[in-house]
Amino acid sequence: MQVRDIEQPARPQTDHPFAMRNTVALLAVCLAALMFGLEISSVPVILPTLEVVLHSDFSGIQWIMNGYTIACTAVLMATGTLADRYGRKRVFLFSIALFGIASLLCGLAWSTPVLIAGRFLQGASGGAMLICLVAVLSHQFPEGAERGRAFGIWGIVFGIGLGFGPLIGGLIVAVSSWKWVFWAHVFIAALTFGLAIAGVRESRDPHARKLDLAGIVTLSLAVLGLAYFVTQGADTGFGSASALCIIAASAASFVLFLVVEMRAAHPMFDFSVFRVRNFSGALLGSVGMNFSFWPFIIYLPIYFQSALGQGPAASGMSLLAYTLPTLIFPPIGERLALRYRPGIVIPAGLFIIGLGFFLMFIGSGIEQTGWMNVLPGCLLAGAGLGMINTPVTNTTTGSVSSTRAGMASGIDMSARMISLAINIALMGFLLVQGVLQYLQTALSKPSDDASLRALANGIASGSMHPANAGAWASMPPETLAEIGRAALVHGFGGIMLYSGIAVWVLAGVSFLIFWDRKGES
Repeated sequence: MQVRDIEQPARPQTDHPFAMRNTVALLAVCLAALMFGLEISSVPVILPTLEVVLHSDFSGIQWIMNGYTIACTAVLMATGTLADRYGRKRVFLFSIALFGIASLLCGLAWSTPVLIAGRFLQGASGGAMLICLVAVLSHQFPEGAERGRAFGIWGIVFGIGLGFGPLIGGLIVAVSSWKWVFWAHVFIAALTFGLAIAGVRESRDPHARKLDLAGIVTLSLAVLGLAYFVTQGADTGFGSASALCIIAASAASFVLFLVVEMRAAHPMFDFSVFRVRNFSGALLGSVGMNFSFWPFIIYLPIYFQSALGQGPAASGMSLLAYTLPTLIFPPIGERLALRYRPGIVIPAGLFIIGLGFFLMFIGSGIEQTGWMNVLPGCLLAGAGLGMINTPVTNTTTGSVSSTRAGMASGIDMSARMISLAINIALMGFLLVQGVLQYLQTALSKPSDDASLRALANGIASGSMHPANAGAWASMPPETLAEIGRAALVHGFGGIMLYSGIAVWVLAGVSFLIFWDRKGES
């Protein structure tokens, strides 16, 4: 009895430090997720400001966002392998420190190329953080209700970063400087680093596979080349020698990627998982969200600020209608997926996103357009994304064996980032083309194509200043501003229509893939 009396109180004393350490680790993971989410959704609000203070053009504005997404894509699959081999805590700490340094560099940027370089560094370190934090959570909370609670808290904080990022970015610009949108992460990264040192336990995989360097390089070059072709091709000419060389190199890189992955002993992508209907159907859900919803958030602040005349803080508030439903609807989507199966819920969610874009298209075409005209579409698109975000992730990882769940998650995240990078470029091209088409009919004074395209680029980036008018600078400023606003609304109508059609096509294909020959999903 005496031995038992001595041993019983000793048990909580040994458990308590582990519980406290897990709490500190969870806090570090949540702060890292918050930083990653904020850097995706807060920066679009300040893009019109950056265009002015850094004297950037429209393609530069696109690369400020695409630099982040392409770099993130490039490191996703590599980070998992490196973390398994050299230690998840070690790589996590390195990525946090690098993210803080990159954020400092972004705030110090004196030109657009410097900011783009900083964003590439931010994207690479952010992607590494994202992969590591999932591995850290899996190791610190291996099973039971505690694991589910930890992943649930992480998901909520990540969603808060994405949902409230536009408002936070807008408020920072309104009360201070755009630099603090980046510099705020320096302090958060320092706090996260300290918490990670104290709370995260080191873990490795003794059977970690070799790094698929050839697959990483060829896939990254293919995505970078395609994004560059779409972004720069409109100015240089899609049929020019330089543009054709870029797209040919991109296609060759993708073919090499396929060859490398099919022959590699430890491929980054195991293409056999695409034979699983649930995996492929859900993956189209990932692609659909990033074909429409997330790339459009890059340009929506330009619409609110330049077409509707809102300030940065007001546009951040308006963007909450677009992002907050993504936080509210995930629990509803999970319940629907359990009751009606992901094969129905995921295509239905994509359909709702598309319907939201069609409502935005209709609302933007109303004379005397205002924020309330596009509000229903914003709410509906956000609700559709919130409804399928969790079922998509659960289905892609749950439809394959546990030994391939990490690889399936990597493919899912890569598909999201690749779709996002390509459609940031494609939506920008469509916006400029829509503005250019309107100007060709609205401006009677003849001019060369280069001058007209320069004007269209300026309007698409939100710059209505008469100094950018070129041959039309003699026009009354009010008339020029009105033409520019109408052209911008017309251009946004084009990308709203494109987004709605594209996501509906993906919804239909996803439904057909889910549906088997017996008529059951």
